[in-house]
Amino acid sequence: MTDLTPEPNTAPQLTASEVDARVGDRIRRRRILMGLTQDQLGEALGISYQQIQKYETGANRVSVGRLYLIAQRLEVNPGWFFDGNLSDASRADIDELGSSRLLMDFVRNFSRIEDDRLKTALVALVRAMAENEEAFDEDSVKLSMTEDSSALHP
Repeated sequence: MTDLTPEPNTAPQLTASEVDARVGDRIRRRRILMGLTQDQLGEALGISYQQIQKYETGANRVSVGRLYLIAQRLEVNPGWFFDGNLSDASRADIDELGSSRLLMDFVRNFSRIEDDRLKTALVALVRAMAENEEAFDEDSVKLSMTEDSSALHP
């Protein structure tokens, strides 16, 4: 006979409201990555952008049927909304960039590029620019620390 007792769950227990907020956050992230506005997603689902806002903030619960339709429009499996594999660092990065209209514009236009070589070159360019900016920030901190210590020891 098959044992139907659940395995012990080592994941932290979440309240229903916390799950609603996490699912809403995942809807927002995927919508932005797909280059859609709240209005566009709402129109595709036959609901208002205000309702999308309420789903994304966790203010309103998403029914299973609606979540299925959202998943179809956002081209993911419904289970994706419950997948918590994002690290805290990438979550913070996405949160910082996720609300940016500039990022939405970039993603939307990047996805329209068909030439894979051009896409690869653009990714390399952006990566090099980001690394250069990080190096610049580190050099600025070192210079600032040097100036501070020289002021202490004239």
